Amino acid sequence: MLAPLLIQPLAMAPATITWSPKVALVMILCNVIAIAIGKATIQQPNVGLQLPNSAMFGGLSHGAMLGTLSLGHLLGIGAILGLASRGVV
Repeated sequence: MLAPLLIQPLAMAPATITWSPKVALVMILCNVIAIAIGKATIQQPNVGLQLPNSAMFGGLSHGAMLGTLSLGHLLGIGAILGLASRGVV
């Protein structure tokens, strides 16, 4: 009795997006934007474990870089799904 109620929402899920260079570009741009946001808003960006070449990563520590890239991936997922639903990507 519950099986049709559980299966029906799965049938309404959108198709997955295939990888393309456009998808990669959107994800890279979202990560760069997130690094800029993190660099501007994190109060102590260089406290903690340092990255091997911190100048390459904007002077951020390991934890700050993980946080900003996590935000970048969340922004990227939203941007890719939104652009795909509009047919841009």
